[in-house]
Amino acid sequence: MTSSGNPLAIDQSIAFWDARHQKLAHTYAGGDISYDDTANAMLNALRVGRLIDLIGTFSRPAAPLRILDGGCGTGWLTRELASFGHQVDGIDTSAQALATCRAQARPDGRDRYAQSRLDAWAPSYLYDVVVSVDVLFHIMEDDVWAASVRNLGMLVRSRGRLVIADHDLDADHHWGDYQVSRARHRYVDLLAPDGFVHSAFVPYAFRENHAGLHVFDRTS
Repeated sequence: MTSSGNPLAIDQSIAFWDARHQKLAHTYAGGDISYDDTANAMLNALRVGRLIDLIGTFSRPAAPLRILDGGCGTGWLTRELASFGHQVDGIDTSAQALATCRAQARPDGRDRYAQSRLDAWAPSYLYDVVVSVDVLFHIMEDDVWAASVRNLGMLVRSRGRLVIADHDLDADHHWGDYQVSRARHRYVDLLAPDGFVHSAFVPYAFRENHAGLHVFDRTS
């Protein structure tokens, strides 16, 4: 699918996703719209496994990792990552989604939530790992997308890891008015000046979904 020429501006995108979170079940709202809830639950479980495989090499039982889930939606991934003993912040622009997050928050306090855009989040600390799953390709405005990628990178500590979900393409591809995948080199060009190297692309390899996880390690 290509854009009709009316891609959503950032304020329209925020409103779109808030309305979608009000309308749909949380696994469906946070997954692939072409799948039913069962298939999305399968996809989400697969993605948790992929992420824990990438993140787990950093963890020590005596020192839980500090993780950011950038664009957490209703918090399904935030809570899953926290279940492995990590301390996880979830941020999102949707007040509706965050209400669900807080209602379903873990009793141990390992998942915390705040309302923020990706390009505006500025905590007083850095993260061991920053993840952003199925969010950046929904930011249609290039300047907001670039500012979001750069800000997420700046939140990663030295020797930390940034994991971004997108397709692995040589050129940008518009899927519609609310989704565009950027070419791999565009991520690399933004992040390399801050000491990141592209370590891997890990595909979901689930049915016809060709997206996956770009893995960047901060070397300095």
